[in-house]
Amino acid sequence: MTTAPNPEVFRQLPSMDELLRTEEIAALVREYGRQNVLEAARCELSALRARVASGAMDATTLKVELDALPLAVQLHVTQSSACSLQRVINASGVLIHTNLGRSPLSRRAVERIAEITTGYSNLEFDLDKGERGGRNVHAQSLFARLFVRLGIEHVQTAVVNNNAAAVLLALTALAEGGEVVVSRGELVEIGGSFRIPDIMTRSGAVLHEVGTTNRTRIADYENAINERTRLLLRVHRSNFEIVGFTEQPTLEELIELGRRRGIPVMEDLGSGGLVDLASFGIPGEPGVFDSLRAGVSIVTYSGDKLLGGPQAGLITGEPALVEKVCKHPLFRALRVDKLCYAALEATLLSYLREEYDDIPLLHMMRMTAAQLQARCQALAAAAPMLSPQVVATETVIGGGAAPGKSLPGFAMALQSETMNADELASRLRKLSVPVITRVEAGRVLLDLRTVDPADDTYLAEALSGMR
Repeated sequence: MTTAPNPEVFRQLPSMDELLRTEEIAALVREYGRQNVLEAARCELSALRARVASGAMDATTLKVELDALPLAVQLHVTQSSACSLQRVINASGVLIHTNLGRSPLSRRAVERIAEITTGYSNLEFDLDKGERGGRNVHAQSLFARLFVRLGIEHVQTAVVNNNAAAVLLALTALAEGGEVVVSRGELVEIGGSFRIPDIMTRSGAVLHEVGTTNRTRIADYENAINERTRLLLRVHRSNFEIVGFTEQPTLEELIELGRRRGIPVMEDLGSGGLVDLASFGIPGEPGVFDSLRAGVSIVTYSGDKLLGGPQAGLITGEPALVEKVCKHPLFRALRVDKLCYAALEATLLSYLREEYDDIPLLHMMRMTAAQLQARCQALAAAAPMLSPQVVATETVIGGGAAPGKSLPGFAMALQSETMNADELASRLRKLSVPVITRVEAGRVLLDLRTVDPADDTYLAEALSGMR
């Protein structure tokens, strides 16, 4: 039961000035700043004052609370000053995890970002002419060199903030007011409700569907072409498969039709890699170079998926078409900043040097099953109280890339005597560096293919104290 507040108890509450002069609070001011500590202290004092006013505290209990007040203020200011975006360890077994930031950047890219962003740069300044320039020149020569090595000449690349923006911009600049022919089997929806029909509407182009969900022939495209046709669109089924009674024209057939009728072919690859993924254990996933070699007029793809760079939407193709895209007013609204260009150029340099292990995504894909098994066994030894078992598993690519494809490897399965699998997974997410896992068959699985080997020590220390 509560009683009426005692005025003597109220008088024990310190004033704000008294509190700020204490040694503990003064130290917090030096670390977090006066205003941050002041706000936290006011909040904690108000909470104490309310409890005293309710009659719930006497002089003895208040003294205990006052002794703990500096710690309460410290916890308050620490929590209120913390950033919500934080580093996590991805042990989920999904390489390109959209919810976890997709592909991690290389150290070279991070160093390049720091170099460019801690001072000024020539983002839009022509150093030769000493006057204003254009930002889209950055990364152009690196893209050109890389494509020439792949046997592709006379292409240009524009950079926007993601692939959805790249598709929207390309359709708007090249087909606004006209028709775009696309197969019904390619009217995809990607995560976040990115739907091809909706994007088409926003672009001002008219969607002309052909064929059926499972079967579309080249004749369907040809019969749909009319005086209003601006583009033939191929959309890569990046996050699903259609199997069974199916038919789809080859890319070469579509390109031949486009050339014969004088209509550009655009392909939305979605993920879009710059290496042959078959050599990384992922056969059948088309790359950007495959499309350009075949003669696609313009290709859109992501920078932060299979390419392993920063978030970006890349538009590569015939210079005249890319120039038209860059001159559209929407390009300015969708352009990227110096951080993106810095990271993108650093990533492209790793490709040009063929230093694929510098790119975290490609390095993880190249890890052998034997390497993963050895890491799991070493980590299992550090978690004896969680009944660790090393189990075979399959790591998926994720991010809407390579549907139905996976990489064989090993994971560590954990079971607790005191928690069920969901509770254990939750506890791992509450670590100072959260660990994201997956639950299968009542066990928590840590797939080490998606974990940086440098984090193995942290995992071992964290798991050793659990049971």
